[in-house]
Amino acid sequence: MPGEQSAVLRAAVAGDERAFDELIGPLVDPGFRLAISMLGDREEAEDAVQEATIKAWRNLHQLKDAGVARSWFFTIVANQCRSVRRGRWWSVVKLAAPEQAKSGPEDEAVQRTDLQRAMRTLAPDARLALYLRYYMDLPLNEVATVLGVSETAAKSRIHRAAQGLKPVVDVPEGVT
Repeated sequence: MPGEQSAVLRAAVAGDERAFDELIGPLVDPGFRLAISMLGDREEAEDAVQEATIKAWRNLHQLKDAGVARSWFFTIVANQCRSVRRGRWWSVVKLAAPEQAKSGPEDEAVQRTDLQRAMRTLAPDARLALYLRYYMDLPLNEVATVLGVSETAAKSRIHRAAQGLKPVVDVPEGVT
């Protein structure tokens, strides 16, 4: 399988769109979930992932090992989301939110969970660390890569973020 992944990567770098889709395609949906967790807006997340996918295509030559494609792509998505957040100058102005279509009772219940509210109180980077580790179930080394820090620093960020949730929700002992 590693040889097969290397062949797909070589083909993608050579310009084969199918190979690129085989390599990056399965990562787009998790990348979108990552973008939503960082941006909190579906349309901005879609735009960020689309832009990240274009950047991945343009910079594919920088990926030397297909085995790290997931963390490489998630890093591009996270950086694009950070860029979007920095560029939200209009978010300083508070406008009334447009009336949203009512969702079903199950959707409303999910949106109101204590954990979701608590997660929104965290700083974006703390939320990202928890999301990568516990929602996307990435190993610590990939979390560190996406965050751009050492594994020790990533572990500390995850721990501090989980500790930040404790006053708001009951965090199980094994999570920290």
